[in-house]
Amino acid sequence: MIGDVKKSAEQKMQKSLEALKVDLGKIRSGRAHIGFLDHVTVDYYGSPTPINQVANINLIDARTIGVMPWEKKMANAIEKAIRESDLGLNPMLVGETIRVPMPALTEERRRDLIKVVKHEAETVRVAARNIRRDANAHLKELLKTKQISEDDERRGQDDIQKLTDHYITEIDKVLQVKEAELMAV
Repeated sequence: MIGDVKKSAEQKMQKSLEALKVDLGKIRSGRAHIGFLDHVTVDYYGSPTPINQVANINLIDARTIGVMPWEKKMANAIEKAIRESDLGLNPMLVGETIRVPMPALTEERRRDLIKVVKHEAETVRVAARNIRRDANAHLKELLKTKQISEDDERRGQDDIQKLTDHYITEIDKVLQVKEAELMAV
């Protein structure tokens, strides 16, 4: 029973860490990345639709994203959606392809991105602590129903604390790597 609680907590913490890595992977330091446009939606016949569902997205070069609409008449709508997004991008329609150059990062923008990265990391740290709290509550419930002894509960809580410490250390490592990547010129 204690093993199940620890295993469940570890799986949840691992998923949180993986989600952080995916989220931080979308925050780029001036380099183009096709995932950068994932949350931009375009009006497709009256319904908001993610761009990757109405066009092919690829990298033209290290600093330029190419968007090729599946329907030619969608090009202007896609260009408008990218321009009006909160990403600060200035797309250009060239023939049937929309070229989206990535602006060079200023020092101020880098600092803003680091604030975003730190916020994301703190959110995942809080999630790990919440998972620890839930696991400890589950152990207390097992103790209350006399399914485990007090010693087993205490050992289980110690193991869960060690697991939490391990994942928070991993989160900090991922954060440090991303900060260094963002500050590199």
